[in-house]
Amino acid sequence: MLAIKLAYRNLIGAGLRTWLNVIILSFSFVIIIWHKGFLDGWDREARIDMIDWEIAGGQYWHQNYDPYDPFTLKDSHAKLTTDIENRINKGNITPILIEQATIYPDGRMQSIFVKGIDPKQKIIKIPSELLNKNIDEIPAIIGTRMVSNTKLKTNDIVTVRWRDVNGTFDAAELKIVGIFKTNVPSVDAGQIWIPLEKFRSMMQVPNEATILIKQNINSPVETFTGWDFKDQTHLLASIDHVIEQKSIGGSILYFILLLLAMLAIFDTQVLSIFRRQKEIGTHIALGMTRGQVIRLFTIEGAMHGVLAIIIAAIYGVPLLYLQVKYGFSMPEMTDSYGLTIAEKIFPVYSVGLVLGTTFIVLLVTTFVSFLPARKISKMKPTEAIKGKIQ
Repeated sequence: MLAIKLAYRNLIGAGLRTWLNVIILSFSFVIIIWHKGFLDGWDREARIDMIDWEIAGGQYWHQNYDPYDPFTLKDSHAKLTTDIENRINKGNITPILIEQATIYPDGRMQSIFVKGIDPKQKIIKIPSELLNKNIDEIPAIIGTRMVSNTKLKTNDIVTVRWRDVNGTFDAAELKIVGIFKTNVPSVDAGQIWIPLEKFRSMMQVPNEATILIKQNINSPVETFTGWDFKDQTHLLASIDHVIEQKSIGGSILYFILLLLAMLAIFDTQVLSIFRRQKEIGTHIALGMTRGQVIRLFTIEGAMHGVLAIIIAAIYGVPLLYLQVKYGFSMPEMTDSYGLTIAEKIFPVYSVGLVLGTTFIVLLVTTFVSFLPARKISKMKPTEAIKGKIQ
């Protein structure tokens, strides 16, 4: 207790030097928590959006389907078995048929993916019920990214050309009956959604599909011949990889911030020991052991971390609370990145994050304070009192 009182008195007595170190360290503390909370919030929202709009409980892919190779689409569909149809009728699975096509908005040619979906499905959030219209043209819905690229609007009519399963080219007119907004570009960019049965008729592939979306993650995974099941872990790997890369970049930022703060504390402790040689010698001459003096200076340095945490809490808690409540608005250009990013990211600050960051800051400040304090063990009391240091 005596060492803590002496350390606190000396720390406060240092005045501006102490508070500059504490403020710098508190900035590092708040920025580390904010950045990590931002990534955790992005990760959580991206996962929720991808599950709601695209993945649901997992997907069955046709064995030839490769989402990164459009040339596989020609051979990536098959007839649905009786077992699969039974699951579809129960609402446990919804089929999707995918094929390349070309549209001509305002006379321009643009390659797209046409996706057929059941207008009655309720498994993913695509507003497929808008396709349940009886009109002369083929009803179609698109996302806001597609609107930005094609300048199409609701009730616009656009020509689409495709090649059916026999290799024959055909064309028809689509009418945009709805526009949806989503944070998931993989169900929006470069895609048009039309009724499944109409698309099957266009492609001359009755009762066929490219992928099957499973409703419930908790239901047993069944095996269907010719179909490969992809669980949420596999389908969310892309966002996991992005978050991991951002976390690595964030770790470099954390290291730089802590390094700057620790360097300031280290220099302060070295200067303090140099200027207080006579005080150290007097303490030792009056009976304090070298270990006690080392402990005094180590505690003194470690208290920089304690004060930094207190200061950080004073301005950091309200600031981070506002971030959680109102979110962090992302720039419009993020829509073009091809990543699942919401318009606003709401950071997630877990107890583990705060306690873990606090422990690291205290541990590092204590270690950095101990390093220069080791010099005291080599001092001779008589020479220290005279102002000499080895």
